[in-house]
Amino acid sequence: MILKQIFFTVLFISCVSTISYSQTNTKVMDVNKDIDVVRVYEQVVREGYGTPFIYRHLAVAYYYNSEYSKAITWFQKLFSVEKNTDPELDLQYRQALKAVAAADLLKSKKNIY
Repeated sequence: MILKQIFFTVLFISCVSTISYSQTNTKVMDVNKDIDVVRVYEQVVREGYGTPFIYRHLAVAYYYNSEYSKAITWFQKLFSVEKNTDPELDLQYRQALKAVAAADLLKSKKNIY
C-alpha cells in the first residue's frame, strides 16, 4: 500500500514537472516582425527597382505613421507611374496634402508673431 502511494506521488510530480517545463516560453524570433519593411523598400527604390506596389506601400506606411510629407512624395511617385483607381488612396493623399498645408500655415503664423 505504501509502495503504491509512493509510486503515484512520484508519477504525479513527474507529470507536473513535465507539463510546467513544456509550457516555458522560449524566445522565437519572428523575422517578418523584426524587419523594417519601409527601410527595405526604400533601399530597393534607391537601387533602381521601384514598382507601383512598393510606392503604394511606402506611401501608405508613411501616411499611417503621420509622416505626411514623405507620404505625399510616394503618392506622387505612384500616381506618376500608374493611374489611381482606388478611392481610399485618393482620400489618404488628399488628407496628407491637407495635413501638410495646415502644418505649413501654422508654422508661418508662428513666425509672424
